[in-house]
Amino acid sequence: MKVGAESRAVLACLGHWAFRIIEVMPTSTAKSVPVYPEFAPVSLGMRDALYPALNLIKDGISEFTFSNLYLFRGTYGYRVSRVPGRTFVIEGAKAGKSFFYAPCELPEKPILDELMASHDYLKNLSESQADSHRASLEQWGYAVVEDRDNFDYLYQRTDLAELSGRTYHKKRNLVNAFINSYDYEQKPLKKDNVGDAVRVLEKWREGKGEEGDYAASYEALELFDVLGMRGCMYYVDGVPAGWCLGEPLSRGRMFAVHFEKGIESYKGIYQFINQAFAQALPSYFKSINREQDLGNEGLRQAKMTYRPSGFVNKYRVVKA
Repeated sequence: MKVGAESRAVLACLGHWAFRIIEVMPTSTAKSVPVYPEFAPVSLGMRDALYPALNLIKDGISEFTFSNLYLFRGTYGYRVSRVPGRTFVIEGAKAGKSFFYAPCELPEKPILDELMASHDYLKNLSESQADSHRASLEQWGYAVVEDRDNFDYLYQRTDLAELSGRTYHKKRNLVNAFINSYDYEQKPLKKDNVGDAVRVLEKWREGKGEEGDYAASYEALELFDVLGMRGCMYYVDGVPAGWCLGEPLSRGRMFAVHFEKGIESYKGIYQFINQAFAQALPSYFKSINREQDLGNEGLRQAKMTYRPSGFVNKYRVVKA
């Protein structure tokens, strides 16, 4: 078992990286993003324009990172525009309905009215935006509706790292069974072992019998360093068995786990990864965002068993 030494190595790696991206990322004139009403597909060339602005958002919405927008650009057909001096607007579509995000700040009423007229709804209005703008939005003829299926699940990092108390006894049992059954190893995800993560991803897809988020996961592994993401690789008896990948949110106070894959024939692999990665994160990450359940009851139940400390509430704005 090598998780102790490896956890210290991962901690050092993640700690240095998180400080670097929060403090040193350059600002940008955002010229790579067209001015509203023009939109352009999300591209890697937009990273320097979008990353700093999105990194400063305090609410911690998991979709509002450059990596998430880029990696799921094909899934939702993301296109971006900017309202100079105010916000970015990202448009997309899901289940035949068009939507847009205004992650940094709501545009002024004339532009908002145009966007609401040309899209079915505004998606992922944050809690702080809802508090500030609900009255005005309702006065303008819009309704602000809670979007529970897209709430992000928040957990205290220490809760996931320690799994203490009766609440987590089933999780502890699974982790202990894993630890007692296998010789395991945890390493930082780096370019020299990313091929091992790809092999796990291929086996994951084979086991699921469906694509799921395979395409986004594959590209995330290819570009994790370029996108400013970090994660861990897990081995069982020297064989690649799992990995996870994410990035800071909420001005560096929160860490979002965007991808987590494991080979389920190793019983307890996901519970082990969940705890081991929480232990490896630097202590200044007070909470871990494990994203939404998308209305999937099985996924909701699984997320609730870890007893979330809270949620990142999200709202839709629709025509009243």
